[in-house]
Amino acid sequence: MSPVYPRRQRQLESLVQKLGLSVDAPIKWQLLDLGLTHPTVSESANYEQLEFVGDAVVRLVAAIVLWEHYPDCPVGDFAAIRSVLVSDRILAQLAREYGLELYLLVAGSATADHVGQESRLADAFEAVLGALYLSTHNLELIRPWLDPHFQKLATEIRLDPARLNYKAALQEWTQAQFKVLPEYRVVEVSQPHHNQERFAAQVWLHEKMLGQGKGRSIKAAEQAAAKVAFLAISEQEKT
Repeated sequence: MSPVYPRRQRQLESLVQKLGLSVDAPIKWQLLDLGLTHPTVSESANYEQLEFVGDAVVRLVAAIVLWEHYPDCPVGDFAAIRSVLVSDRILAQLAREYGLELYLLVAGSATADHVGQESRLADAFEAVLGALYLSTHNLELIRPWLDPHFQKLATEIRLDPARLNYKAALQEWTQAQFKVLPEYRVVEVSQPHHNQERFAAQVWLHEKMLGQGKGRSIKAAEQAAAKVAFLAISEQEKT
């Protein structure tokens, strides 16, 4: 693995301090450098493998935080909340809070690709988590600064159930079990001035209807159907 040059080392130390960690912490700097290197810079030495590790790490941290702080929360809600916490939108938001874009090495057309920035930042954030985890093979470099974010966000999500992403949780389950995505069938049931719940949605898997729901928009109706389906599945798996 290539050495970290002095200027780059100072950049990485600056980021580590933003995370509230000491520069004397047992960090493998070459891994952290790799975690902040986009594939456009190097086809072989980039963050993709660390992102794969970090994806598992962020899901584990989110699960632990939820388990520790909400012991009475149904497991179906756990999965739905976690799907929001580990979404690209939230991870990119956290990445921006720490100014990760200032440390991410990007080349070529990606430098001007503003549309793909959220995905890049989320990927790099996961890769940084992967690098920190592999530095110690535990969560000691991660939980002190990531836990407070997840606690705050989880509280906000629980206060506003509309933010729960049951569609993502259901999709995750169907992909894990059957390697396929659920199918949504939506119809318009009334004009807006007659009924706020304008759309009705059904979610199907393997020609079996898993759930149905209504909403003011197509997205809301699909989310309502996904919630019914996912909570039903969660109950079945408990028995």
